[in-house]
Amino acid sequence: MGELVIRPADEVPFDDLQAVLGSSAAGRCQCQRQVLGDAVWWHMPVEERRMRLAEQTSDPESSTTSGLVAFEDGEPIGWVAVAPRPTYRRYYGRSPVVWSGRQEDRDDPTVWAVACFVVRAGHRGQGLTYELARAAVDFARSRDATALEGYPILAPGGGEIVWDEASVGTPQVFAAAGMEQVTAPTVRRRVMRIDW
Repeated sequence: MGELVIRPADEVPFDDLQAVLGSSAAGRCQCQRQVLGDAVWWHMPVEERRMRLAEQTSDPESSTTSGLVAFEDGEPIGWVAVAPRPTYRRYYGRSPVVWSGRQEDRDDPTVWAVACFVVRAGHRGQGLTYELARAAVDFARSRDATALEGYPILAPGGGEIVWDEASVGTPQVFAAAGMEQVTAPTVRRRVMRIDW
């Protein structure tokens, strides 16, 4: 890997983020599924999703969503969506994936969450997701978060995870960033967290 720089999305051209998302599933999602929830997301045109992401990543004071863009030798190659936990309605709402067995305040905006990772084809398998997770921890802390959560998935039966599934991260990625498992709400899903 060449020289790696990871910058907040509000400090880089939106076209750089779009270069990372591309035309794959990430490009169609535009990091809006976790923000909007399935019911709204499914019926929203991709262009509207893209406009929402542009608004959400252009304002450093926005509490809707934010994230980090990774560059290798100046080329945009990766993205991590990280923002206050209430931003992500799909996780934040009634989802048992996040809330099973937990009794804390769901509306606490000082608890942040990592919603997804995207690494461009040709740059995968080089540890970039680990770098993005570490950067997300530092970023959330710098924005006065009191904690950061991630919701990784395990491979079924110890096998391989397909790329689109792995967009939420794996337990190893979050553990390497200093996060610890707090719950295991399903056979494959984990909740990882770091508090300050």
